[in-house]
Amino acid sequence: MASITTLYAALLGLLYIVLAYMVVRARDRNEITLGLGDKEQLLQPVRVHANLVEYAPIFLILLLLAELGGSPGWLLHLTGALFVIGRVLHAVGLSGKAGASFGRYWGTVLTWLMILGLSLYLLFRSF
Repeated sequence: MASITTLYAALLGLLYIVLAYMVVRARDRNEITLGLGDKEQLLQPVRVHANLVEYAPIFLILLLLAELGGSPGWLLHLTGALFVIGRVLHAVGLSGKAGASFGRYWGTVLTWLMILGLSLYLLFRSF
């Protein structure tokens, strides 16, 4: 079993549920059962949730491939932890205000760097 990837998949799954709950709560407050309705207030929680959905799958695939390829555990944990931290920072930053913020900026930087790093690492190892 790929226990390191499993750990980070579980943490990201928990974050997914928290963000999904925030969408449901916003829909309940605005009495909207599907989509955004005509309430712009729903756009932010929906995008926070969707942003995780857009980035987490490719990261987990890359992490799994690295783990199955025998990559060192410290590297997998470092990459996984920084990715999760980045996603939490991004979610908090984007939930707070629509413009630029510390969390949104550094969450994006960590997310992109972890995906880029794993991609280049796997590309290098494939040769």
